Amino acid sequence: MKIGILNGGGDCAGLNAVTRAVVRKSEQLGYEVIGIKHGWAGLLDISTKPLRWSDVSEIIKVGGTILHTTRTNPFSRKDGAETVLANAKEIGLDAIIAVGGEDTLSVAAKLAQMGLRVVAVPKTIDNDIVSTDVTFGFDTAVNVTVDAIDRIQTTGESHDRVMVVEVMGRHAGWIAAYAGVASGANLILLPEVPFDLQEVSDFLKRRHESGATASVVVVGEGCSLKGSPAGDSTKIDEFGHARLGGIGELLAKEIERRTGIETRAVVLGHVVRGGAPFAYDRILATRLGVAAVQAVKDGEFGVMVCLRNNALTRVPLSEILGKMNGVDKETITLAKDFSI
Repeated sequence: MKIGILNGGGDCAGLNAVTRAVVRKSEQLGYEVIGIKHGWAGLLDISTKPLRWSDVSEIIKVGGTILHTTRTNPFSRKDGAETVLANAKEIGLDAIIAVGGEDTLSVAAKLAQMGLRVVAVPKTIDNDIVSTDVTFGFDTAVNVTVDAIDRIQTTGESHDRVMVVEVMGRHAGWIAAYAGVASGANLILLPEVPFDLQEVSDFLKRRHESGATASVVVVGEGCSLKGSPAGDSTKIDEFGHARLGGIGELLAKEIERRTGIETRAVVLGHVVRGGAPFAYDRILATRLGVAAVQAVKDGEFGVMVCLRNNALTRVPLSEILGKMNGVDKETITLAKDFSI
């Protein structure tokens, strides 16, 4: 049995832990593992390398991915999907483990419908994949974000400023919600709830008039003003997604203009998804890697291994197509209740 493994989409902490687990479990079963470089692009131009335990034994603590990654969409290329299928056959792959977020897994789902023997592993710092309780990478991203906000809060207090912290997450506000509540931020803005600039400014002005000397506002990068879309629709990737970002700077300028309070914006950006994974993500990624190989062994393809009630299970890839796991009502209420 020859198994290929690829990482697609944005990098996140825990990717190498999955690869390590896949190699370990595969060698125990007598399987060969082929690393596919740069996501689906590695099956368009056949860029691969064999992986053995000696190659991966020490990478559980390493951030990023030794396989490298891209946001390549074979379905956006002429005959791209057919090329992937033909090259997988040429390499002699009996199965492919695709590790990725919404876009990578949507490609996996479509290729599975075309006959590719694929098992998917969900990953993203955004935590926006349906049918799983949590994705690896999210816990590390939240911990890094909380640490950064704690530090930003002290400098805001030293200068009597409003500090606006823009965090990643695209159109799902999980990082903003969790990190905002955990750090004691004074206002948490989520992509799921468009906001009004004047309401935000009035809230902060009341805080400072009542004696507060500093405030921290956490805003998800996918947030939008009421009646306005998020992101820059003139810049899109191969999956048609608008490039997001810039809401923090806009918000900071408007808060200072409307309140007269000195305001600064900090964009945490890619620092949140880089670096070593925290312990929870190392364990979750390892469990998912082992589960993916077990699915291959069982001959169950076109599925995603996932976590439900702390137990590993499998769901059809067709179940996740076109869906997003946004922040639930309970968490939205929690974030609102602790905006004080």
